[in-house]
Amino acid sequence: MTLSPHPPSGRPPFGAVLCDIDNVIRIYDSSPVTVLESAAGLAEGTVMKVAFAPETVLPLLVGRITPNEWAWSVARGLTGLVPEVTAFELADALVDSPFHADERVVTLLRRARAARIRLVLVSNASVQLEEDLEALGLTDLADDVVSSARVGIAKPDPRIFDIAVERAGVPADRCLFVDDTLENVEAAAALGMQAVHYREPEDLRRALGDL
Repeated sequence: MTLSPHPPSGRPPFGAVLCDIDNVIRIYDSSPVTVLESAAGLAEGTVMKVAFAPETVLPLLVGRITPNEWAWSVARGLTGLVPEVTAFELADALVDSPFHADERVVTLLRRARAARIRLVLVSNASVQLEEDLEALGLTDLADDVVSSARVGIAKPDPRIFDIAVERAGVPADRCLFVDDTLENVEAAAALGMQAVHYREPEDLRRALGDL
């Protein structure tokens, strides 16, 4: 869903792209967790439900705890459902889930920067984000990175969008915001940004138009 369409000319009416990372640029492989859930007799998605409950994940996203401490929180949340040793195996599998970059998205974003459009990554992430970007070979992808764990504020709090807009150096109405979470997209649109609900690379390609 694109909440603000391009003009008929097809020329992008923006000077900066503010882009989410997870499930847009970075894709996780959740199959190791799914396999362990099945072996433990848990419904698929149980670990994610426990791990991403607001009270469990928010401390991670605002930098109050590390990924390892988050794993302990997840394991504690699972202990009533499975034996303790299994709970910790599931939590460790979640934290250690393999990931890769979607090269289609990376190519589109590099093309935008080549067209002199500012690129700021805006991510609800742990304090490990910088290390992860290095592992992906993407430390040079963006002009700036706004990590929730570093600024202590997580999307959809308007303050993290304000920080990203300031770092982009262009007004909010000249920013294209891209995110896979509708709540975040709606929050950005409410601040006057052109906002795209990302589901596949084609959504980003259409939003960027003919660069």
